[in-house]
Amino acid sequence: MWEMVIKGGPLMFLIILCSMIALAVVLERLWHLRRAKINTGEFMENIAGILKRNRIMDAIDVCNVTPGPIAHILKAGILKHDRPRAEIRESIEDAGLHEVPRLEKNLGALATIAHITPLLGLLGTVTGMVRSFQVIEQKAVALVPVNPGDLAGGIWEALITTVAGLAVAIPTYVAYNFLVSRVGGFVLEMEKSATDLINLLGAKREEDEV
Repeated sequence: MWEMVIKGGPLMFLIILCSMIALAVVLERLWHLRRAKINTGEFMENIAGILKRNRIMDAIDVCNVTPGPIAHILKAGILKHDRPRAEIRESIEDAGLHEVPRLEKNLGALATIAHITPLLGLLGTVTGMVRSFQVIEQKAVALVPVNPGDLAGGIWEALITTVAGLAVAIPTYVAYNFLVSRVGGFVLEMEKSATDLINLLGAKREEDEV
């Protein structure tokens, strides 16, 4: 393996570095999203039952001990339980503006790696071919026949970097799309939970006024 890396030239080290960064980002995001995942239906039922008994502080405590963005945005809404519906929604949306970037953290870096590693491979292909043509030129000037072995180094560099770039880019792009879909699922759950909470607090306030 090390021999293949050496034959691929200096760009191989950049591609390997990109692969290590991509792997670290994917593992960190999977771990973070797994920690943030909760049973939304069960959590909302619990919160609804507590709020219907007018135990606002207990509902806030439940949100405090529950991990993930859904609990955080619902806490922001519950803290405004005695305010108009528009103000509750605004508070939840403000909290969501802080939570969504946390879910999307480092995904931009992953997308960048998925896009640049094939380009690094292509650059390696070009530099490899340049090396081969330099050998041909030197042999021609010296009036020495060109053997296939003389071109092997440049051809190796051209092929290996292309393969390495694609080998990193393809799984990275797949992982990126998977993580984006997971984040999208979280955002949908956040929106649904926020709407349910706003409706619940609105109905509770109307009952209290009656």
